[in-house]
Amino acid sequence: MRLFVGLDLPSEMREPLALLCRGLGPVRWVPAANYHLTLRFIGEVAPDRAEEVDFALASLRVPGFPLRLGGLGVFERNGRIASLWAGVDRHPGLDRLQAKIETALQRAGLPAERRRFSPHVSLARLESPLTPTIAAWLQANNLFRTPEAAIRHFTLFRSYLGKLHPTYTVEAEYALESTFIPS
Repeated sequence: MRLFVGLDLPSEMREPLALLCRGLGPVRWVPAANYHLTLRFIGEVAPDRAEEVDFALASLRVPGFPLRLGGLGVFERNGRIASLWAGVDRHPGLDRLQAKIETALQRAGLPAERRRFSPHVSLARLESPLTPTIAAWLQANNLFRTPEAAIRHFTLFRSYLGKLHPTYTVEAEYALESTFIPS
């Protein structure tokens, strides 16, 4: 099974993202049902290893925190845009959660994540140079921000790769401690 740990975005974040995602022609927009913030990609694991992952994640005690999305950007590969993303306002609670997940998974026997944590929400996938249309879309929408939302749990997702888009199913949800009071 192919697994990753992430934040399933609340509706007050999904709806503004979905309204933003149009007007660029031939790009593969991520379906709103797939919006998430990856905290740790795990990859293919055997069922017994998945149980160890679940046990490690269930043992975490981390407080909830506020989250807000803001700004847009691109990831490039070989001089071409690979994806468009919405940025995430950094918060110590998010960084703490991600670090604790990484430590717990390493203790459960998974190798350390080699990539630096770069919180974002993928909006579209494409293989294109930066065109004037994409640059104009980024510039027109770069001040994009969502309302702040309280994050009260994180999720272990299972990913099924499809022809157009992957499908994500929730394997388990883990509650965060309720010490956070939204503003």
